[in-house]
Amino acid sequence: MTEKLLRTFIAIPTPVEVRSKKNMLYSTMEDSPATINWVKNMQLHLTIKFLGHTPESTINKIIEDVEKLTSRFKPFQITVESTGCFPVPERPRTLWMGVNGNLDPLNEIFVKIENSLELLGFPKEEQEYKPHITLARIKYPQKWTPDVSRFLKSSYDPIDFPVDRVQFFSSELLPTGTVHTLLKSFPLGETL
Repeated sequence: MTEKLLRTFIAIPTPVEVRSKKNMLYSTMEDSPATINWVKNMQLHLTIKFLGHTPESTINKIIEDVEKLTSRFKPFQITVESTGCFPVPERPRTLWMGVNGNLDPLNEIFVKIENSLELLGFPKEEQEYKPHITLARIKYPQKWTPDVSRFLKSSYDPIDFPVDRVQFFSSELLPTGTVHTLLKSFPLGETL
């Protein structure tokens, strides 16, 4: 019998204020004839590592390793204050909000988690880690390519983003949309 696979990722929950800014940014794109799939407000997060198909037998080991790693970090603060898209504005696939500030702790958490997961058989990312909050995805082929210039030129007051925990989710793709289920929350070491 084949082992059950869960689609999983490790992320940081976003502050509530991100939702209202997402709604404001949505208004810059609502007239676009292109099909744009917006992330539900309750599913907004800052991804640390997307694991993809994860054997159920590795879930407890992942939890154990991430718990050990995250307990060594103190809470820290970053700022949400920009917009962007991947890969290029002429043919965007992902619309996002960017984070700035002291990203050293965030990058260190990413490296430690990635190194730990590599030992469990999860390959390292090929691209440099670019922390962001995905707001929308655009799939091709479609008749229209959205004009993201208004989205990219949008400005908003910076959002303080206290990071005090990391979370491990499963993600199920359903006809009605993606459903994220929290598997475990890992508080960072000492209080902010």
